[in-house]
Amino acid sequence: MDFNPRMSQQFRSTNNGRNKKKEEPTDAFMRLTDSEIAGCINDIGVNFTTQDLLKPNPQQIQLVFEWFAELLLNATRETIEPAMRAAADDVCGEYSDIVQPETRNLMGFYASLRKLLVECGVIDFSFNDLLKPTHDRLVKIFSYIINFIRFRESQTSVIDGHFNKAETTKARIDSLFAENQEMETALEEKKRSRKLLEGQVKEKVKRNDELKARLLDLRKRQEKLTEKLEKGRGEKTRLTSTLEDKTAMSVSIKQESAKLRTYVLQSSAVLQASLGDLSASLSADKVQIDTLDRRARALQTSTDTFSVVTGDVLACTKQLEEISIEIQKEEEDSLKAARNRDALSERSGNVREVERTEHLLQRQLTKWNERVEKLRQTSQEKAQAAKDRMDELRAVHKKLSEERGEKGRDMERRRVRIEQTEKKMADLKENIENEVHSAREEFLKMDSHIKLYITEMESSI
Repeated sequence: MDFNPRMSQQFRSTNNGRNKKKEEPTDAFMRLTDSEIAGCINDIGVNFTTQDLLKPNPQQIQLVFEWFAELLLNATRETIEPAMRAAADDVCGEYSDIVQPETRNLMGFYASLRKLLVECGVIDFSFNDLLKPTHDRLVKIFSYIINFIRFRESQTSVIDGHFNKAETTKARIDSLFAENQEMETALEEKKRSRKLLEGQVKEKVKRNDELKARLLDLRKRQEKLTEKLEKGRGEKTRLTSTLEDKTAMSVSIKQESAKLRTYVLQSSAVLQASLGDLSASLSADKVQIDTLDRRARALQTSTDTFSVVTGDVLACTKQLEEISIEIQKEEEDSLKAARNRDALSERSGNVREVERTEHLLQRQLTKWNERVEKLRQTSQEKAQAAKDRMDELRAVHKKLSEERGEKGRDMERRRVRIEQTEKKMADLKENIENEVHSAREEFLKMDSHIKLYITEMESSI
């Protein structure tokens, strides 16, 4: 069948006709007329006629596609250019100039446009539809895009509702994230203040325990000093009463001795006896008086000691009053600490609520991170595919460059050979011309010799 081109073309045309007949029922209700397509394209701001659709110009068709992409995706070659330049720098590195910027931007625009057309229902969109568009393909593609735009305009309220919900959700996420940050900051501040308060409470408790121990010690010392003071007072009272008794006894004895002096003078023996008794009683009284003086001095010393102890006891009672004031302050601080502890427990409940909200937000953030990671992996896979494709293109370019260099070197060798051949031919031509010239000269010489010889022969005859 391939040996007869007419038959093969006829077979292809019949097959295409059958395929078109099979496709017509699925595309017939989606296809628009040429005038309707041209009118819709004119409505978006591009001057377009049915003749432009029948005889498409790639530049004009790309411009129309750019208008559709800007209308639906808000994407143009200029918006795609930074991402494509970054991708080229990432993939090609220092060889990013291999691919021209126009070609690179067109490839990126084609990728975005292909996604749009897949959503519109055109799954067989190819690069030829941008570079070599045909009437049938443009009618199908433009019809699907215009129908998608009409459907989108009919569902504007629904789309706006979903978009507003997404924006509201995004704003809510941002606000919750900001609240979370503020609550985390407040929580950290509460924790720091709690640590400070706990340190202060510990110091206060420690100081309170030290003061209580000191107070108990001072109370014990006070009780001991009070007992000593009571004992000293009792001893002082007893000694004072004894001194008074002894003094009264000595006075009464003196009075009696004065009364008995007259009777003693009457008899020397009796006087001598009474004198001895009186001396003995006097010496005993002196001893007792000395003893009483010593006890009085001891009592005075004890009294001084008791006055000093009393001063110490008064100082201790004053210190105890100060300690009681400090204890009252400590109790007030304890009440404040209890109130702060209650407030802290309440704040802890709020913190737990914040942590629960944070946990929910963390879960949402994890989901979004997973989505972003999937998108990143997809982009990395696409970048890897583009890199592989770029490597293949670089290999093809290298191979073509090598073939081009080989052909250039072969052409150079051939040119050198041709120049050498031309030089040899020029040399041969010059040699032939010289030989012809020398042969002609020889011929002329021979001709002149022959003519001279004939003339001489004729003259000799």
